[in-house]
Amino acid sequence: MAERRSFYDVLGVERSANADDIQRAYRKLAREYHPDINKDPSAEERFKDVSEAYDVLSDPDVRRRYDAFGDDFRRVPDDVDPDEWARARSAGSGRSSGAGSGSRSGTGGSRYEDIFSSGFGNVDLDFDDLFEGLFSGRGRRRSGPIAGADQEAEIEVTLDEAFHGGVRSITISGPSGPRTLEVTIPAGVTNGQRIRLAGQGGRGSNGAQPGDLYLVVRIAPEPRYRVEGRDLYVQLPLTPWEGALGATVAVETPGGEAKVRVRAGTSSGKRLRLRGRGLPNPRGKAGDVYAEVQIMVPHPLTADERRLFEELAATSTFDPRRHR
Repeated sequence: MAERRSFYDVLGVERSANADDIQRAYRKLAREYHPDINKDPSAEERFKDVSEAYDVLSDPDVRRRYDAFGDDFRRVPDDVDPDEWARARSAGSGRSSGAGSGSRSGTGGSRYEDIFSSGFGNVDLDFDDLFEGLFSGRGRRRSGPIAGADQEAEIEVTLDEAFHGGVRSITISGPSGPRTLEVTIPAGVTNGQRIRLAGQGGRGSNGAQPGDLYLVVRIAPEPRYRVEGRDLYVQLPLTPWEGALGATVAVETPGGEAKVRVRAGTSSGKRLRLRGRGLPNPRGKAGDVYAEVQIMVPHPLTADERRLFEELAATSTFDPRRHR
């Protein structure tokens, strides 16, 4: 099995990259691989990888754990010393990784476990301890209780849920049978953000606490909007005379109707910005809505419309092929 690429390689940045470097890299790749834009079958999976890498590296605390523990950063207990962990891992690397059975491998299995049903069906949830044979909470080899492993799954939310927040019921299946959980979706969640359900992950051994369940957010495609980070893009159809003469027109946003001013001489492709009308940000600046102008010609033309367009054609000296 090929070694998994690091999150730094996924974003194409150095390990010394600062927060701005990471954000720029994410924005560029998110635009390139977003499934609404890139129809290549592999683009959606690439977009998920980019979103996961950004989610980890944009959070300073999570990034420190990732730098210390690599791909195991979500499963290593909080009080494990990185140096002791590395020494113990190195000492145990000579033992066979094939001691277990089933579909799990030394790398911890697939990144996402689709463990909930919300119109997707029930899937059995394997809560086996992912730290079998590794360490206790103080970095020694396992000899007593050990906390359950954190689990991760993907949850698809609508744009309306991402904007306003909401509560979603999900059903997970495990050794004790199915359980229904109430998930609070905070307003302003973005693609790749994780929602933590404390104590709903893997079972602890010998009476230890269970791990957490992390739901990785994916915003479902929305026919009216294109989502890039917290910014939203929407088409704004205009008549030829509105583009030529200017107008004030209504634009639908997730937060309600907004008015935008169209300047005289506006052509197709022009972007009109509505500040702060995109996805909210509980910790900072909200995203924007960009209305992308699309000049629409009436069809079919009435007799009067045809006459007026013919008069304009005979009068105007404008040549769009010369004025580009």
